[in-house]
Amino acid sequence: MGINTTAFSPKQFQVAIAEQDAFGTIEANGGNAYHALDVDSVGFPSLNPTQVLDVRTGSRVLQKEDFFQDVKASVKEISVSGTATTNALDMLLENITGKAEGAGTDGVYSFASNAGVQSVGKTDSSQVGTLLSLIMFSPLSNSDLAFKDCVVTSLTLNGDVGTEGGRIKFSATFQTGTLAEDLSDENLAAGIDTAFAASENYFMSGWSDVAYRKIYGVDDLVMSSFSLTLENPATFTGLVSTGYEVVSRAGEFSATLDVTAKYDVNTEPLIASFNNQTQQGSTAAQATLLNDDGTMTNGKFGISMPTTVLTNVAFNEGDIMMLDVSVKAVGDDSNSLVEVSC
Repeated sequence: MGINTTAFSPKQFQVAIAEQDAFGTIEANGGNAYHALDVDSVGFPSLNPTQVLDVRTGSRVLQKEDFFQDVKASVKEISVSGTATTNALDMLLENITGKAEGAGTDGVYSFASNAGVQSVGKTDSSQVGTLLSLIMFSPLSNSDLAFKDCVVTSLTLNGDVGTEGGRIKFSATFQTGTLAEDLSDENLAAGIDTAFAASENYFMSGWSDVAYRKIYGVDDLVMSSFSLTLENPATFTGLVSTGYEVVSRAGEFSATLDVTAKYDVNTEPLIASFNNQTQQGSTAAQATLLNDDGTMTNGKFGISMPTTVLTNVAFNEGDIMMLDVSVKAVGDDSNSLVEVSC
């Protein structure tokens, strides 16, 4: 067989996700179930096979019969990043907050301060819709990489006024404990929703009212960038022939926000506030809000943390002095830990 002169651009590869209706069954593409993510680039997933490469007794060289590999007891991880568009962001936020399919139809996604453990498995019907199917489409026929029973374990939403006009970007990490899907006899690429309308984009300029650009109770911020990170780790248990049969959300759900804002008379008190925080004191647990008004609204990108603590305040030297401010959302038994609207 001679060489093949066909080459492909990395931009020809696509990633699409769909809300999955049943554990262990990849979502079909009826009714444009899959929505393409507006990714900047596509990286290869971490398949994490278990390999044993130990030299056995009787030889100084690894023999072919000594090599061992298992793919059932492995957690696959896929990371993608790009522009946060409406359809994709809805599914990502819905999944990481543990909502069932269609539970966030108002476009506001929250995580409760007193949320408990969530699990879904092979015979569980009560948590259907809390999983995603993911496909990495290749320009080569029957070369797609597909994964079912995926959960979003980390989601970062960020913006910078000096990059793409403050357009909101995302970075997401998916994990699954189920074997990769074989798509050799399927054509899920047909009919996939790959359209990205201008109306699906979000910008920092949407926070035009300074009264609602608030960090740790300090409003009227002049911001240059922000980064929100949501973490909801997953644990995979119950190994069977198809991989793990149960995925649980039992670790800490965390929401942290990093902001770079102009150092001025409004933000200067944050330095003292950071130093003087006390447990359950009046200087701690202040509200953080980045939104167009006081209410989270469907169709508009906003972040609300009703109760936060400062985890960092530091100078950021540039053309003008800025402050890097970091907060973490904490529970107060009444309000949501965090809310994100889109």
